[in-house]
Amino acid sequence: MAAAAAGTTSTSSSTTTATATTNAPAPTAAPPLITPSSLSQTLTDKLQATHTSIEDISGGCGQAFAATIVSPLFELKNTLARHRMVNGALRAEIAAIHAWTPRCFTPAEWASRGEGEGGGGGAAGS
Repeated sequence: MAAAAAGTTSTSSSTTTATATTNAPAPTAAPPLITPSSLSQTLTDKLQATHTSIEDISGGCGQAFAATIVSPLFELKNTLARHRMVNGALRAEIAAIHAWTPRCFTPAEWASRGEGEGGGGGAAGS
C-alpha cells in the first residue's frame, strides 16, 4: 500500500505541477535599475543629446525624475513632438517609474537661455 500511496502522491504532484505551470503567468525580467545616470546615457545614445540634467525628485525612492534635455533632433519639433520622442526613447524606463517631467530644448534654444556654453554636454546630475 505504501508503494501505491507513493505512486498516487507522485502522480498527483506532477499533475498539480503541470496545472500550476500551465496557469502561471510567464516570468518577467526584473526591471532595470533606473538612475539619473542611466537615463542620461539612454537619452545621449538614442536622441543625440548634447546636454542632459536629470534630477531624482522622488525623495530617494528613484521613482520620479525631472529632466532637461538638449538635442539637435528637437529642431522644428513642437513641445508635444519632443516629449513623444523622449518618451519613445525611454519607453521601458518610463513604464517602471511613477513620474517623469521632461523639458526639451534645441541647442540654439539652450544657448539663448545663457546655458549653452559650459553646460556640460551629456552630464547627468543636479
